Amino acid sequence: MKTRNRKQKWKLPKKIFAFFLVFIFVLFGQLVHLSLFKNIYGIDMKQFALNRNTVSNTIYATRGSIFDRDGNSLAINVTSYTVIAYLSPKRTGSSNVIKHVEDPEYTAYKLSPILGMTVEKLTELMSQNLYQVELGPGGRGITELKKQEIEALNLPGIDFIEDQKRYYPNGDFASYIIGYAKKNDDGSIIGEMGIETKYDENLKGTDGHEEYQQDLNGYKIPDTPEIRTNPINGNNIYLTIDSNIQRFIETSVKENSKKYEPEWMVMAVMDAKTGDILGSSSTPSFDPNIKNITNYENPLASYLFEPGSTMKIYTYMCALETGAYDGNKTYTSGKYKIGDDTVKDWNSGYGWGNISYDLGFEYSSNVAVTNLVNTILTKEQLKDCYHKYGFDDITGIELGRELSRELTFRYPIEVANASFGQGILTTPIQHLQALTLITNNGKMLKPHIVEKIVDSNNEKTIYTRNIEETEQLASKETIEYIKQLMYNVVNADNEGTTGKKYRVDGLDIIGKTGTAQIYDEKNGGYLTDDRDHIFSFSGIFPKDNPEIIIYAAIKKPNFGNTVALSDSVVSLIKNIAKYKNINTKKREVTNIENYEIDNLINKDIEISKKKLSELGLNITTIGNGNIIVDYYPKQKLASNDRIILITNGNEMALPNMINWSKREVKYLLDYLNISYKLIGEGYVTEQNVPEGTIITNELELEIKLNNKV
Repeated sequence: MKTRNRKQKWKLPKKIFAFFLVFIFVLFGQLVHLSLFKNIYGIDMKQFALNRNTVSNTIYATRGSIFDRDGNSLAINVTSYTVIAYLSPKRTGSSNVIKHVEDPEYTAYKLSPILGMTVEKLTELMSQNLYQVELGPGGRGITELKKQEIEALNLPGIDFIEDQKRYYPNGDFASYIIGYAKKNDDGSIIGEMGIETKYDENLKGTDGHEEYQQDLNGYKIPDTPEIRTNPINGNNIYLTIDSNIQRFIETSVKENSKKYEPEWMVMAVMDAKTGDILGSSSTPSFDPNIKNITNYENPLASYLFEPGSTMKIYTYMCALETGAYDGNKTYTSGKYKIGDDTVKDWNSGYGWGNISYDLGFEYSSNVAVTNLVNTILTKEQLKDCYHKYGFDDITGIELGRELSRELTFRYPIEVANASFGQGILTTPIQHLQALTLITNNGKMLKPHIVEKIVDSNNEKTIYTRNIEETEQLASKETIEYIKQLMYNVVNADNEGTTGKKYRVDGLDIIGKTGTAQIYDEKNGGYLTDDRDHIFSFSGIFPKDNPEIIIYAAIKKPNFGNTVALSDSVVSLIKNIAKYKNINTKKREVTNIENYEIDNLINKDIEISKKKLSELGLNITTIGNGNIIVDYYPKQKLASNDRIILITNGNEMALPNMINWSKREVKYLLDYLNISYKLIGEGYVTEQNVPEGTIITNELELEIKLNNKV
């Protein structure tokens, strides 16, 4: 057995000591390096540490609202909620209070009727091995009322995430003007169409930002710096739209669409003295809340089509401006030969014999204007007039994707066709603008759809539209002559008078009809079926002191031809005349006061009702609760207006809705999530479920509406 000589040195401890000494020096050197140098391996160590503990959040600005000219809401942000379920027992931990979903089946059973989802689907969602889950789709975007209904169930583990969404209180109402905005994945709301996208920068505001330090548990570390930049909310946009006139237009368009089934129709009304668009509607249309869109172009500014004989207004105006026009001079109507082509009058080329040029306008004779452009007008003069009157350029109205087409007629037959509105392309807004020449004594007004922009943060007006007019483009004498010709189109009783169907007793309506053939883009040439036309009307009233301009056009109605348009236009004119008190009996004037209503949410119902009654308001209360959770409308009210108060009661009874407006009905039934069908337009005349019926999810309503006479 070998033994170690005690005098022999043992080197192992020295080696171990040396190793640890070197290791300690390396650690010390690394510590010195970390302490003295800012960057380690190219990394800013201080910033690296901060980033691991810094929370950075975007504080989204509130998007501005869109209002009509009277301050009625057309597009607003509303608070909505998403229902979430905490599934993990870790959330409850050692607490005596259960804070997670312990019984998915029971919870699903209670939530199913409120969220409109099956028990099986909800049970499946709440049986997952997750910390939490959203209960969609029924649990997304719910109202305050539904939230309170769920809270009353006291279900463990059920919570809510508050959110904002874009809401359009009137649904399918001026939707191509307003457009729509949608929420992005990052939570921001961005305009996609109409005013929402054209004025997106104004509406969206400027987002804020916050940064703070948090500990491992996610709590803010006390006494650490906090950086916060508050958001700047978006501006509010006030349109020139008059909601009453807009409602008249919507009614006319919808009734026409139902009866005549056109490919499309557009109607628009302008203030003759300012150029403000008071209303515009078209079919097909859409509801921006559900985005049931079939066409993304606004017909008012983005539909280019051959206008037909409404262009004769401007051909005659141009001829009058030369000084060579003689309205009593006669020509031979019926047909006019141009080379190998023949221009025919609308009555199959038979014409009316030798008639005056004035009568040719009244009869809408194509041969009359063809004679004019071959005798007293040149191609260059006609093109120059059309250019001055705005038919080859955009108007600049505050709408996206406004279109225009260059005037390119060159050959004699093209010039003749252009003189009666064939072979050239125009938009409805160009016609409205051009008609202001007649209402403004020869000076053209620029059309507007935005009246003002208001900073929502301080209520200061930062933009107001100005009335913009051109230089004198036509003499006052010419304008008076044209007005008389247009008066005859509607009010004369001759055999060929084309606008008789637009006549309204008691109103001096002046106008011009148009019937345009439709170009066959597939095969060339023009379509030949009786319904293959675009019928239009340019109208102004009253004649001597114009207040209202109307332009309407309809493509391919299934029957009725010109009647398909005139019925709707006449109905619209009558409604506007009554509303504006134009050339009608003077209405009895009652003392009407306007009131600004204070915020009523969370206020006592009885106290609020007493105060509202003193203002002379018509009050409808929904629910048997004692606290107001919502109300409608929230804008300025006048005496005798209706206000709907929603309470926190758990029992809701259906009110008597006879004489309610469509907007009031839609607000209430949408808010209560009741299934319903609206028949007609205007005001409620019949409801199939009686007053006092308790509201349940199974309830299905059918509401009939009609216009007030």
